[in-house]
Amino acid sequence: MTATTTAASAARRSPFAEPTRRVHAGWITLFATAWFGIWMAQLTPIQLLLPQQIEGIYNVANLPVAQSVLTFGVISGIAGAFALVAYPVTGFLSDRTTSRFGRRRPWILGGTLVFAIGLYVLGAQTSILGVGIFWVVSLTGFCIVSAAITATISDQVPVGQRGIVSGWVSAPQAIGTLAGLLLVLILGLSTFLGYALVAVLLVVLVIPFVLTMPDVPLRKQQRPRLSVGAVLSGFWINPLRFPDFGWTLTSRVLVNIGNALGTAMLFYFLEFGLGQEQAVAQDNLLILTSIYLLFFVVAALVFGRVSDRIGRRKFFVYVSAYLQGFAALLLAIVPDLSIAFAAAGLLGLGYGCFMAVDQALATQVLPDAHTRGKDLGIMNIATAVPQAVGPLLGGIVVATFPQFGGGFSALFIASALLAAIGGFAIMPVKSVR
Repeated sequence: MTATTTAASAARRSPFAEPTRRVHAGWITLFATAWFGIWMAQLTPIQLLLPQQIEGIYNVANLPVAQSVLTFGVISGIAGAFALVAYPVTGFLSDRTTSRFGRRRPWILGGTLVFAIGLYVLGAQTSILGVGIFWVVSLTGFCIVSAAITATISDQVPVGQRGIVSGWVSAPQAIGTLAGLLLVLILGLSTFLGYALVAVLLVVLVIPFVLTMPDVPLRKQQRPRLSVGAVLSGFWINPLRFPDFGWTLTSRVLVNIGNALGTAMLFYFLEFGLGQEQAVAQDNLLILTSIYLLFFVVAALVFGRVSDRIGRRKFFVYVSAYLQGFAALLLAIVPDLSIAFAAAGLLGLGYGCFMAVDQALATQVLPDAHTRGKDLGIMNIATAVPQAVGPLLGGIVVATFPQFGGGFSALFIASALLAAIGGFAIMPVKSVR
């Protein structure tokens, strides 16, 4: 079936209809390619470019470089606060967009451009204030594009295919992170060129999906009435009325904060926790990331498909959360490089499974087909915001408990506890097996 035929078919059905026709391989390929660009552009700065840029500014100003850990956390936390608003607002507005190009397409394109421009300008900053402002701009663009593109799963993918499709949201996260690190480190790019490269690749990789995806237009008479009351009330979903949504959101928040604590500060763990030189820490970060992401990709694709076939989600979410907690506990008890390699594999296996299956589960507990974008925007806060505030919380833990392995053992214990509680929180969900 051609993209034109698919688009014509899509135009004849309601934008609120539950999808029943399976998406084809071409749609999944371009969807995965777009996510590859999105994740590369978001996670390469978090893992490498932002810490290096902040350390460089501290070195030039002759300030204690160790304080850059907390600065990195504060900047990430501020950006996370903006993400709290950007996600649901984008979903709310895309649900009501009446463009002839569809509801989601304009927001995917617009968010991509904001994200790319923010990254490019961020690379040229030489002050902490400038870095903070343009990381906020960049992360806001990330929230806009990811909120809109995630909503296409509920719009276009039938329930029985959402596990494998969600796997192709998660697997590119791992591949994109590794590819970004490889490009920056192996090519020996400066901070500015690193940002510029991921910004260009973001646009190049997302545009094909934007141009070819079917997106049913919303007619003006179908659009819900817009009012201030509707906007404000739309950002609150009563967990007593919709308990499955509430438990899923709670589980997501806890597991993702646990993962952020365990992964976002690996560079600092190697440099300050294990006492490695910066160049050695960079090399080992690449190895750790490669191991983590290899297991992540395999788990996301394999377990996403298995959960589709057997029709079960909760078991995979529960087990994957506890696997992550066990990996973090290993690092807390034995802070050693060889143990870190083993923990990276276990963490990747657990988080890859969690990201694929939990994303599919989340699309099955949405309260209303008319507000899929907004509801998934709220749900996606539980993914992006923990990744943003994780460095802030981690920096506070490290600074508060230096007696525990330089603060890093305490960090990994906190990671393990949050992951374990998050896994338990999915058990009360009743509408999904």
